[in-house]
Amino acid sequence: MRIKAVSRNTGLSPRKVRLLIDMVRGKKVEDALNVLRFAPTPQAKAVAKVVKSAAANAENNYHLDPAELKVVSIYADEAQSMRRFRPSARGRAARYKRRSSHITVIVAEQEA
Repeated sequence: MRIKAVSRNTGLSPRKVRLLIDMVRGKKVEDALNVLRFAPTPQAKAVAKVVKSAAANAENNYHLDPAELKVVSIYADEAQSMRRFRPSARGRAARYKRRSSHITVIVAEQEA
């Protein structure tokens, strides 16, 4: 059984989140949380929160043991981007995007 947790419109760039997500994919939930706990980036906290949420969903809604859960699928999609302006030379303004992302985690019981 696959259990899903989603964090929408997280104010983190999907490109930077994907660096962390690639380290966690396929690991047990406990191992994934340990990797994220010692990751030196601020995005690790948001990803860990979604992984914990997926484990809690499995425990509370489906009565599964969180120690036997594995991160089957985890991905970050691009959400809405806010367009901002930065002052530029000669009285101009340069446009840039403040990117945000949707983080999705799917966990399942580990097969023996």
